[in-house]
Amino acid sequence: MCGIVGVIGRGPVNQLLYDSLLLLQHRGQDAAGIATSSGNTFNMFKAHGLVRDVFRTRNMRALPGSTGVGQVRYPTAGSSASEEEAQPFYVNAPFGIMFAHNGNLTNWRELRESLYRVDRRHINTNSDSEVLLNVLAHELQSAANGVSLDDDAMFRAVAALHKRVRGAYAVVAQISGYGLLAFRDPFGIRPLCIGRQETEEGVEWMVASESVALEGSGFSFVRDVEPGEAVFIDLDGRLVSRQCADNPQLVPCIFEYVYFARPDSLIDGVSVYSARLRMGEYLADKLARNMRLGDIDVVMPIPDSSRPAAMQLAARLNLDYREGLIKNRYVGRTFIMPGQAVRRKSVRQKLNTIGEEFKGKNVLLVDDSIVRGTTSREIVEMARAAGANKVYFASAAPPVRYPNVYGIDMPTQQELIATGRSDEEIARAIGADALVYQDLEDMQQAVRDINPALSRFEASCFDGQYITGDITAEYLARLSQSREGSSGDEERSGGLQFNMGYAANDQ
Repeated sequence: MCGIVGVIGRGPVNQLLYDSLLLLQHRGQDAAGIATSSGNTFNMFKAHGLVRDVFRTRNMRALPGSTGVGQVRYPTAGSSASEEEAQPFYVNAPFGIMFAHNGNLTNWRELRESLYRVDRRHINTNSDSEVLLNVLAHELQSAANGVSLDDDAMFRAVAALHKRVRGAYAVVAQISGYGLLAFRDPFGIRPLCIGRQETEEGVEWMVASESVALEGSGFSFVRDVEPGEAVFIDLDGRLVSRQCADNPQLVPCIFEYVYFARPDSLIDGVSVYSARLRMGEYLADKLARNMRLGDIDVVMPIPDSSRPAAMQLAARLNLDYREGLIKNRYVGRTFIMPGQAVRRKSVRQKLNTIGEEFKGKNVLLVDDSIVRGTTSREIVEMARAAGANKVYFASAAPPVRYPNVYGIDMPTQQELIATGRSDEEIARAIGADALVYQDLEDMQQAVRDINPALSRFEASCFDGQYITGDITAEYLARLSQSREGSSGDEERSGGLQFNMGYAANDQ
């Protein structure tokens, strides 16, 4: 999972891109990068770390220009820790393209082989994003017949890309001398939206992963990019769009609403906050059917993303709600930290208990989901150490039983605590006195209640149904081997700064 942003501005956009990436920081903490265009030069800086740590004054000064793209990176299975795999990526031919991608391609290995043997394009990293960039560059060259680009040629290129590529992808690409091209895969698995701002110099446009990046930067939310749609904004601020997929269907990732997106974002017509409130209501109803409510003294969220569900659950069941776990906001999210030992240590650094809220009470802890179970087990132990009489656990999401292949670094099946276990066995494994999971249909209905047009969701980590139809047992086995072979312990340097000249229609 990553956060991406692209801007067509009327003045310097380096600060605007920086601010937008801060608002998308929750989507990736491994690396950050910004690329801008100034005259006949692309300027880029990218490095490992949080946005606030990556960019210094000298880096920002080296990023002039009124257009640009940026990304915060969340590494997926088997990805390298090298600086070269941070984004944006760049190609010089056919037109000069700066490129940022959120998602994961499921056929990137086959595409890489095809690019080398058929298209004669060389791939420098093991990143599927670089593969996707080179597919786009090749199709743009073919659509333009090697001469120049127009709107129709760009849309033909994206249509050809859709036919070759499988998986999840939301993309922003800055094309030298032309403008910003953005598009979304035919299922709309990963989010992408458009914002607009009027200035004295003219209209400015922003395309970003979440609406919070638009609104927090002063832009007005216009709409989501549709599944399969391509949007092009030229350097004068003219926006055109076209549906480029043969059979687009909106099948968004349900995990965006459960966990990844910020609660103040609007994704595909759904307020993430409202969806989480509804999840709390459905979870409350199931809890009432499966537990004696009189046995629960207090409801507590495991901060932060489970808070709306926990508040609504407590209100619906007329139970006391308390904040008994306090989060240290300067420790990274354990879900996306490499290494089991690091995750376990981080839980204690990240959360602390308020003893008086636990002592002698039967506590219901509410979390957004349970993946490996490491965090859940540590928190249950902390609750007991703080004096809880009994510790019950509720998950606003169903059991996670399958890997995610569309951009979330979900563990292999063997690492998932729900694999091969009943709910009772999972409760024992995390040390809880009882455990209640949300039903899959209720979780989906919670989102559908807000936008009834969402008839389907990408929920493969819960039901094992992979929407792209190309995931086999062999693919998942290869993914597992990739995770096991990726140590992520490579030495990290101080960042990569580039200034790359280009001709407007460089061949």
